[in-house]
Order: sequence, then structure tokens, then C-alpha cells
Amino acid sequence: MTSRPPLVLTVAGSDSGGGAGIQADLKTMLALGVHGMSVLTAVTAQNSRGVQGVWELPVEAVRAQYRAVVDDIGVQAVKTGMLASAALVETVAELLGGTPGAPVVVDPVGVSKHGDPLLAEAALDSVRTKLLPVATVATPNLDEVTQLTGLVVEDETGMRRAADAILAYGPRWALIKGGHLPGDFAEVVDLLTDGTEEHWLYAPKHDNRHTHGTGCTLASAVASGLAKGLAVPEAVREAKAYVTGAIAAGFALGSGIGPVDHGWRTR
Repeated sequence: MTSRPPLVLTVAGSDSGGGAGIQADLKTMLALGVHGMSVLTAVTAQNSRGVQGVWELPVEAVRAQYRAVVDDIGVQAVKTGMLASAALVETVAELLGGTPGAPVVVDPVGVSKHGDPLLAEAALDSVRTKLLPVATVATPNLDEVTQLTGLVVEDETGMRRAADAILAYGPRWALIKGGHLPGDFAEVVDLLTDGTEEHWLYAPKHDNRHTHGTGCTLASAVASGLAKGLAVPEAVREAKAYVTGAIAAGFALGSGIGPVDHGWRTR
């Protein structure tokens, strides 16, 4: 009998265009050799041009999905993405707090690639005080850093300050993604730190506008590595290598911004 792969759960919204959200998470997990499971928090009407509509699921539906998976199948890592409202953020944080032993990767999704809001302003405090304290790794991009902390990051020194500010909310590690740094750089830099160790991660910057789903993909890849038993720095390095390849292979879809290619390693 074939051995069971590691088990990873994504708690996030659906992207009907297939480039981000639950769809990107499950594609990433399959590509990285783990078994992906899902708790759907919201449905979006979404394509390459943006988000046309968002419908949150009831708290009871989110709780029931989570309990159905965790109580029967179990889980070795959890990734959270779009949580939409304060009620959903607080429900998910409570569920995660009651699941000991499973590392948690929090992608504090605030806006879509197209600039559409995916988190209510009223939910930001719940992210700070309820969700980030249960995170093993928090993975904000620079826009999300500004949303959560008020800091505007323009250079690597600013990324250090951002990491300190995010860590102050309670996650064990902060991964500050520098893809939105101003300037024309040949490399993209991310900072991973627990407040003591510092890991600066560099990768080539690819001239490809089709990057929809990058954040979801990276966070899911980190969770997959953690489920395999990798230490946080190693899981993040492997995840960055995977997502860098996916960005390089990103393809046009529709008339707007296309997705990264989750299957780039097998094409």
C-alpha cells in the first residue's frame, strides 16, 4: 500500500479564475507532494481583471468544515489566506489555537493583486490580536505590512522595522516579502526572522506581469515544507525557489493579469 503523504489544510477563499485562493493552494500542495485539504471561507467572482463580488460563508459553515477535517483526518500544517471579516478571523484563530502541534502559516490577505479589498477594515484588529499570535510564520507583503502596522517600507532597513512590528503581534517568525519595494532591481529580496536569526533571501526578478496568486502560493509552499518536517528557514527557502519558478513561468489568461504556473516543474 502506498504511504500517506503529509497533510496540509488551507483555510481561505475561492478564486473562480483558479489563480489564487483555495485553488492556488491546492495546486501548490499537489505540486509539492502533500495532500491538500480545504476550509472555504468565502466565494469570490474573480477573473484576470479583478474581483467582481465576494460572499462570505457563515461562521458555522467554516467551523463545521474545519472540525470535519481535523477531527477525522488530522493535519500536519495549516495555511490561512482570505478570512474576510472579524467574525471569521476570530473563529479561525480559535480553531487554530485548539489544534496543538500543527504549525500555522498566516498569509494576512488584505487586497487582491488587482487592488480589490478582501479583508474588512474592522477585521484588522482581530488579525493583530487573535490570528497573528497563533502563527508559526506570518507572510505579509509590504502593502499588508502598511495595513497592519502603519509602516511604509521603502528599503531593506524598513523591512527590518516591519519584521519587528509584525513579530510584536506574536508570530514566531515573520517573512516580510520585498517584491513591492520601489526601484528597478535585478533581484527580489525577502526577510525571514524570528527576532534573533535573520535570513535574507534573494531571487532573480522576472519581467513577467502574470503573477496572480504569488502570495497564496508562497504561503502554501511554506506550509507544505513544514508538514514534511522541515525547519522554518529551510521550508521558506524551498518555498521561495518554487514560487520563483512559478513566477518565471506565469502565463497570460483572459485580458488582465494571468496566474503563476503551479505546475512549472512538470511541464
